[in-house]
Amino acid sequence: MIYSMSMKEFVIGKNDAGQRLDRFIAKMAPLLPSSLTQKYIRIKRVKVGGKGAKRDYKLAAGDVVQMYINDEFFEAPKDENAYLSIFSPGLDIVYEDDNILLVNKEAGVLCHSDGAFDYGSLIARVQAYLYQRGEWDPRDENAFTPALCNRIDRNTSGIVIAAKNAESLRIINEKIKQREIDKYYLAAVHGTPEPQSGTLEGFIFKDSVKNQVYVTAESRPGSKPAATQYRLLAEQDGLSLLECKLITGRTHQIRAQLAAAGHPLLGDGKYGSEKLNKPYGEHYQALCSYKTVFAFTTDAGPLEYLRDKSFVLGSVGFVRKFFTFIDIEL
Repeated sequence: MIYSMSMKEFVIGKNDAGQRLDRFIAKMAPLLPSSLTQKYIRIKRVKVGGKGAKRDYKLAAGDVVQMYINDEFFEAPKDENAYLSIFSPGLDIVYEDDNILLVNKEAGVLCHSDGAFDYGSLIARVQAYLYQRGEWDPRDENAFTPALCNRIDRNTSGIVIAAKNAESLRIINEKIKQREIDKYYLAAVHGTPEPQSGTLEGFIFKDSVKNQVYVTAESRPGSKPAATQYRLLAEQDGLSLLECKLITGRTHQIRAQLAAAGHPLLGDGKYGSEKLNKPYGEHYQALCSYKTVFAFTTDAGPLEYLRDKSFVLGSVGFVRKFFTFIDIEL
């Protein structure tokens, strides 16, 4: 698809009369970010009657509005063009090179759209970032679309890997599948686990209707084996800080397995306890994918330079909040 910029002209009828100029633009060009709308009005890429106008100008019947705006901003909002609507992606970048991007996703942000059109998903932000830097041109019909290699729950924070090209996506996905990329999480849980380090093992069955998983000791039809290593790092005020390493990568694995072991995550409304959570006032599960290690055991081709590299978040919010004055050895 080739995008271009041409002047679009609109004659204001009685139904649009009395409307503010910036709100009319938002209706006509739904993918144009509001901050860019204000800029275009200011630099006179939007005119009324051939002249510049203020954003709060009230349109009158018969006014002619001229817009010098890229054609793609006039398209209908869809998942695949969400990046256009984001003027300032606001990414917390942990690491970046020509092939991959490691981003610290904040709690409350979806990795991908959940079906409804979502301007704020992580993939939309990544695509907007690369588009605005000129590293990705969606106008090239043969262009690769930047993609996430892994995902974490909406209310979990931490490192997500994005691929900038098809070869990197293929390699990273294969390394994840072969368990050659280690992912470590920090988790604040209620109580103190005994023993203080070990491996949680069992089987996880997913109820797709409820988007919830169940942990069982024995295999059952549709279940998958799950294993999580953990170790205690600190204790304070009835909470324990654990480091968890994923051995398998099942849906809600850490949350469900810790809850099944009697130590639900602080703030977890699905697998945890509202009674236990309430005194702490935490609204997101205290879980963060804080460290990623490229532990390659086989050749990684053009990504071989990542072998044995480790990337760690410098700060995690719930650790600062609930484990103060504690020297934590990570």
